[in-house]
Amino acid sequence: MGSDFFLLIAGLLLAGFAIYIFISTVFRENQEVKALSWASGNEPVRSKSKLIELSRPLVHNFTIQHAARIKNPKYRERLNHLILTSGLGSELNVDEFIGLQILWGVIFPIVLLILNFALELGYPWPLVFVVGLLGFQLPKWHAKAQRKKRMLSVQIDLPFFIDLLALSTEAGLDFIGSIQRIVDKAEESVLADEFSVVLKDLKLGSSRKDALLALAHRLDMTEIQSFVTMLIDADATGAGIAGVLKDQSIQMRLNRFVRAEKAGARASQMILIPLMIFIIPAVFIMVFGPVILQFFYGGKTP
Repeated sequence: MGSDFFLLIAGLLLAGFAIYIFISTVFRENQEVKALSWASGNEPVRSKSKLIELSRPLVHNFTIQHAARIKNPKYRERLNHLILTSGLGSELNVDEFIGLQILWGVIFPIVLLILNFALELGYPWPLVFVVGLLGFQLPKWHAKAQRKKRMLSVQIDLPFFIDLLALSTEAGLDFIGSIQRIVDKAEESVLADEFSVVLKDLKLGSSRKDALLALAHRLDMTEIQSFVTMLIDADATGAGIAGVLKDQSIQMRLNRFVRAEKAGARASQMILIPLMIFIIPAVFIMVFGPVILQFFYGGKTP
């Protein structure tokens, strides 16, 4: 029985390796397919997610043509906004994102079916449909998790960046020169990358207002919206940017302090749940357990 099981596992591993070799050899994506499927005309950068990078050739060869048939403009607009705000705009376009949804929504149930049949796991058949839905939603969950990380990074770095902008403008640099100085000196971060995109847009001929509005659209955060609105108003009215930036920095730090207080209060409330379920029952057992035993057994060992 044991040898049969190990032979079955070895056979499944060899079959999976053979399928991988077959797919990577026969269906290897080429530059023409990539150029046709990449809507922006630019070759995508390598994704930080290993699963996305392994799935990309399969998407380009099997599911992207089906993804292109989904023409719902509202759905595509929502996905495009999600891709931009999550920072995946250089890795994926909308067609590839939908292709990943289709691919993972089909492959995960197939893998579960094969394992369920080969290993006789006994999983119920409705679980296959649940796994398919989870695979379809997995790209969205990944994008939302990346967006949450970006927002947290921006909220932490923004007051410091605004202070540097105020100091640079007070030292005599113009707005573009101040951003350039910060991007050159700052460590790699989400905000530094976004400011470098703003500089690139300005060098390509965009106005300052359009470049800042594009920044607000990519990040889609209240803090960035306020920062961009303040800069556009100061530029339109001719007000001194340095003083406005200092006031904005103070307000950002105050908002961050308020968020920290709310998070602390929420954490103190959340800890009540494990306290009531695990800690208090254990304390009651330790304190009243001997009393109960004494009451039932009268001091005798049960």
